[in-house]
Formats: sequence, C-alpha cells, structure tokens
Amino acid sequence: MSLFGTNSGFGAGGTGVFGNATTDSHNPMKDVEVTSPPDDSISCLAFSPPTMPGNFLIAGSWANDVRCWEVQDNGQTVPKAQQMHTGPVLDVCWSDDGSKVFTASCDKTAKMWDLNSNQAMQIAQHDGPIKAIHWIKAPNYSCIMTGSWDKTLKFWDTRSPNPMMSLQMPERCYCADVHRCVAIFKDKQNKPTGFALGSIEGRVAIHYINPPNPAKDNFTFKCHRSNGTNTTTPQDIYAVNAISFHPVHGTLATVGSDGRFSFWDKDARTKLKTSEQLDQPITACCFNHNGNIFAYASSYDWSKGHEYYNPQKKNYIFLRNAAEELKPRNKKCDDNGVMQNSVFWPAAQFTVPSRISGEEMRKTCCFSVCVCARDRLLPLGRHLDQCRGAAYCAWTNQRGLPDLPSMTAA
Repeated sequence: MSLFGTNSGFGAGGTGVFGNATTDSHNPMKDVEVTSPPDDSISCLAFSPPTMPGNFLIAGSWANDVRCWEVQDNGQTVPKAQQMHTGPVLDVCWSDDGSKVFTASCDKTAKMWDLNSNQAMQIAQHDGPIKAIHWIKAPNYSCIMTGSWDKTLKFWDTRSPNPMMSLQMPERCYCADVHRCVAIFKDKQNKPTGFALGSIEGRVAIHYINPPNPAKDNFTFKCHRSNGTNTTTPQDIYAVNAISFHPVHGTLATVGSDGRFSFWDKDARTKLKTSEQLDQPITACCFNHNGNIFAYASSYDWSKGHEYYNPQKKNYIFLRNAAEELKPRNKKCDDNGVMQNSVFWPAAQFTVPSRISGEEMRKTCCFSVCVCARDRLLPLGRHLDQCRGAAYCAWTNQRGLPDLPSMTAA
C-alpha cells in the first residue's frame, strides 16, 4: 500500500491465520499474535474507521512509540509504520476519514500523524501529561479534544497553535469516552445513549443518559475477580483496565488486571464468555469497525508496583475472531417466566423451601443466593422491583428472597 509513504515498516514477516497460533501461558486462548509488538506496556489500541479499505490497528505504548499494522483478511498482521514521542503514549485515535492518527503523550504534547506522508507534527500542548485524545466531527466543523493531568480539557483546530476552547476541571482527566475507564454505547439509531464506567475495584456501572426509569435501568455488576460470583470464599479483586462496545451488537468487552477478557450482554444482564487467564494483565482492547475482530493487549499495568515489573517480559497484542461470541443472548422467557440464557436458573429446577438459613442455602445451591440480590445487596422490596434477570429467584423458588437476613447470612 502507498498509504504510509515510503518509510513504513518496523518489523518483518507476519502472523498466522485466525485460530492457528500456538498456545502457552501467555496465549491460552490460541489467538493470533500481532507481529513486532511494542517493547514496553501497551496503553491503548484503536482500529481504523469504516471509511478506510481494510483493517489497520494502532497501538501506543510506554516505549514512547505508536505503531501501525495492517490486519489482513486471513488474520496475518503486517507492520506498516511507527512514530515516536519523547514520553509514554497514553492514548490514540483516528480521524473519521482514516487519513490521520492523533496521539497523546506524557511529554505533554499531542501529535497528528499524516499516514500518506508518514510525517507527524505537534498540534497540542498542555502543562501536564495528556491522558485522553478524541476526534470530534460535527456538522459544520471538526476538532481534536485533549484531556490532561493539568486539570484541563482543550479543543484544537489542527491548523492553529492555540486551542479553540479550554475548560478547567476540578481534578485531573483520567479518561474520556473510552474511576479507571469509560466507554460510550449507542442505541439502534447509532446515537449515544449511555456509558459504561469501569473501576479499580472490579466493577462496571452501566448508566443511561435519559432512562425512563433510572432506578431500574442503571445498574452495576462485578467482574474480574478471582473466584467469579462465589462470595463464600475470599476474593482477589482486580482493576477493569478497558471497556469496548461491539459496533454492531451493542454487547461489550471488559479486560482486567487479572489477565482475562470477558464479554457481556448489558441488555440481558449476563456474561457471554470469559477467557482463560493470561500470564500478564490485559491493558487495552478494541473492536474493528464491523465487530469481526477483537484486539487485546497483554502487558504489565503496574497494578502491583515497580517491584513486579520485569523488563525482560515480552508484551503481546492478540487478535480474536469475534463474529459469533459477541452476539446478544436470546431474551425470550420460558414456561416458568424465567429469561432464557440469563445468569439465573429456572425456578422449577429447585425445590428449596421458601425460608432457609444461610448454611442450608450454601449446601443446596451453587451460588448461595439470588445473583442480582447478592451482587447489588438490595433490600427485599427494592430487589422485587429491580431484579430484572428473571421472574423468580432460582434459589428460593419464588420472586425475591424471603428476608434480608437470609441474603446476608449466605
């Protein structure tokens, strides 16, 4: 391709076809490895927009570089080009036409990388590291937004050295669109309708902007924990490092410090899949424009401090075929009124008495209590109103728990 000018490559060769990669502890899901990954922790990933022919993947890293690969239809990845900052690269984004990439760095600058000429120029300056960068396309103008640890948001016309607008914030900018991480989701008309917020305590909050019933529509779920939903034993809780929504189905992926990725259906409020555990945290993820490819990065996220950092440990970017695994669950209810494929089990499968002690409940069922009530710690009255996963509590064979003590005892 001539897209990247004359000086393009930074590696040699490519990787294999989807699903044919070798596996060990660093790649337990047997996903395709991107060739020539960065030499330090990978902070961000972004696929090219649908206006570009083919798929191109951008990655920014703590090695101060930004790299680009072409992802071919057979899963092979071809290194195309790279650019450098003088500090770690914390965020990247594409222009809507795919001709330019924008990069944000700890060196307090943002750059515009013109892919046709393979040249980069500074377009923004802050008094602190720039944590977030986004391309904004409006009907009558376009600009770049940067969010910094200098407690400002700035909006830039790339043709001017001065910002169009500057907004002062009460605290540093930690994330914007895509606490730890945040991602916007859209409705069927492709209009933004809410956001998912991830935290360092292994939770994700789903928040709608103008919900008909906020108390029912907004919710929080637990994720990235050492023993899943089992709360009868101590849990190791890990940070949610990134969230990405599927561009077609509206389902979402989360990745965490536990070295796993998980796929979720927020509308059915259930988990679709969890990966095997990698030997490093997963620090970033994204989908390509049609949702067929899921990219995720395995590298150290500094969640355990500098003493656990191993500079000899290789970093990886993996590609996974996501065409089927992110499809929403069937939301039809069965004869018992229970939502099929949900995290709840049909009530008819259990013959648990309506009142039961916590100890008896632990012996009778595998998760001890109603998943919705346990995870959200709702009082009985609110549980009856807000438990939307099923018509019945699977463990007590009726709607809701008989009383709050049974829930907390279990």
